[in-house]
Amino acid sequence: MELFYFMVFGALSAVVAALELSKNSKDRINTSPAFNSFKNNYLVVYSLMMAGDWLQGPYVYYLYSTYGFGKGDIGQLFIAGFGSSMLFGTIVGSLADKQGRKRACITYCITYILSCITKHSPEYRILMIGRVLGGIATSLLFSAFESWLVAEHNKRGFEQQWLSLTFSKAIFLGNGLIAILSGLFGNLLVDSLSLGPVAPFDAAACFLAIGMAIIFSSWTENFGDPSENKDLLTQFRGAAIAIASDEKIALLGAIQSLFEGSMYTFVFLWTPALSPNDEEIPHGFIFATFMLASMLGSSLASRLMARSAPRVESYMQIVFVISSASLLLPIITNFLVAPSKVKGGSISFAGCLQLLGFCTFEACVGIFWPSIMKMRSQYIPEEARSTIMNFFRIPLNIFVCIVLYNVDAFPITIMFGMCSIFLFVASILQRRLMAISDKPKMESWTAMDPEAEPLND
Repeated sequence: MELFYFMVFGALSAVVAALELSKNSKDRINTSPAFNSFKNNYLVVYSLMMAGDWLQGPYVYYLYSTYGFGKGDIGQLFIAGFGSSMLFGTIVGSLADKQGRKRACITYCITYILSCITKHSPEYRILMIGRVLGGIATSLLFSAFESWLVAEHNKRGFEQQWLSLTFSKAIFLGNGLIAILSGLFGNLLVDSLSLGPVAPFDAAACFLAIGMAIIFSSWTENFGDPSENKDLLTQFRGAAIAIASDEKIALLGAIQSLFEGSMYTFVFLWTPALSPNDEEIPHGFIFATFMLASMLGSSLASRLMARSAPRVESYMQIVFVISSASLLLPIITNFLVAPSKVKGGSISFAGCLQLLGFCTFEACVGIFWPSIMKMRSQYIPEEARSTIMNFFRIPLNIFVCIVLYNVDAFPITIMFGMCSIFLFVASILQRRLMAISDKPKMESWTAMDPEAEPLND
């Protein structure tokens, strides 16, 4: 069965290479040297930020277990991280619109570096503080950087279509290649060099510090809401009004929460799904295979977004249906393939089928990220971009906390079925978004906000 892993990885590698090398003029966007310089600067920073995040992921649970904490204590630490992202992260992330997106990106670096430092302590309270800091950093990572990019792109007068190129490249590198390299580098530090489970966190802090230095030296500041008299509660109220008054924004938030909620649930479920009888599976190699599938998806997305048809709103309906079907495989194989009762050994035939389905889901994830970024840049008002994006993460974090708390309460097939239903609902909402996407954009932020003062000429 070990040959099966190499065959899947090799096939995905060949397809990704073929897609990238076979791009023609229709699949490429002609840009300017100034834009290329701007794009490359952002991609370097984003890759460093994602390296700082990916290096930590595979070793968080392992580090806590080496400190002697049980499954219950570790679960509480993870819930604290998502809860912090929902509560404190929403507040800090929303301040980016008011205090500046560059400043928020620097805050991400500092907060995550401090979180990495706490991993040196075996004290539960210190580790809990680290999880809270990590939750805040996560909210900033998925709102402040994108908000800065969109605002700076528009401020410099670049064509709107070029933004999709930056999005797709950022996902191809940051969520694909960098994830694979980070996994290999972390394995080198912990296993080959025997530097201990804290080493990846120290390496992550170094990458974050380098990225912060580049932000300090080369990024300019941009803001969302220009008014001086608006406090945080007023800003929250305005963002809520924007979501409630514009169906496109509300649909986008619901679609994002449904997909990302299913995605994060999948992260907890794929290991027990592939090894229900404690089969020996190469977790690191499978993770790298998933990231390669994600690269395949982002490569497909870059081709799709480089053309005028089909539109993002159109092809994402198909992506959500495929992703829904792919997560039905564990349920289907459970009924059609007799489960093995032998403990240990290599991956089963049902596990092989599920792995192919999971790779398909990860390819859909690779298409989803740049596509949702493109739609957010079109529909979310600039003045409240970070605030609204963090509002979108509130139901997501609530959902993940509930799943984490009840992960042992339901059979794994029920959990996958729930995710599949969520993804199918996302496809229905996406169809509705497609139907109303040509409606005029919502009125301006200042016109919607009853407390906003008119701008003087």
